[in-house]
Amino acid sequence: MPGLTLGDAVPNLEVETTHGKMKLHDYFSGSWTVLFSHPGDFTPVCTTELAKMASYSNEFEKRCVKLLGLSCDDISSHKEWTKDVEAFAGDARVTYPIIADPNREILKELNMIDADEKDSSGRHMPSRALHIVGPDKTIKLSFLYPACTGRNMEEVLRVLDSLQRACKHKIATPVNWKLGEPVVVSPSVDNEQAKELFPQGFKTVDLPSKKGYLRFTNVD
Repeated sequence: MPGLTLGDAVPNLEVETTHGKMKLHDYFSGSWTVLFSHPGDFTPVCTTELAKMASYSNEFEKRCVKLLGLSCDDISSHKEWTKDVEAFAGDARVTYPIIADPNREILKELNMIDADEKDSSGRHMPSRALHIVGPDKTIKLSFLYPACTGRNMEEVLRVLDSLQRACKHKIATPVNWKLGEPVVVSPSVDNEQAKELFPQGFKTVDLPSKKGYLRFTNVD
């Protein structure tokens, strides 16, 4: 597959969305963005996903994160489908834009094409892909799911919390980490630097190797 991977800059494509035409870099500017594709409008798993994105909008806003959907259907289809999504979501509303890509050109540029799934005309379907784009307009994390499996929005929020803190501090987050739990000091930081960077202190785990590389601390 051509296209994007971790660390790559998202191309500054001009796209048509339910909120009008825009350049991707203008939309990404100064913010984190969750860019996600779905196999098609009026499909069951995608309806549940977009509804959940809408219901979590306050959580994304608290993290200063924008949402941007993408499908190979056209604008009129997106707008009609949104009515179903909002009906399923209850009180939540779809306030984020959805890109139209009926010619499936943008999906190829963004590496969101399913190599196996095809529609009735034999054209490749969009994958259930999700890119987290940083304020510098580069890919910080990607998820790729098959059409049969819906995404976990709690995991999307969890990794956003991790990425934003790793960007701000010289830390990483351990297995199953959740917001508020201890983080680990980056291996690139020696103990003297760690004392300056983390005045709240850090704890080194005593392991058989005695290398002292597993150090825990807390950050906001």
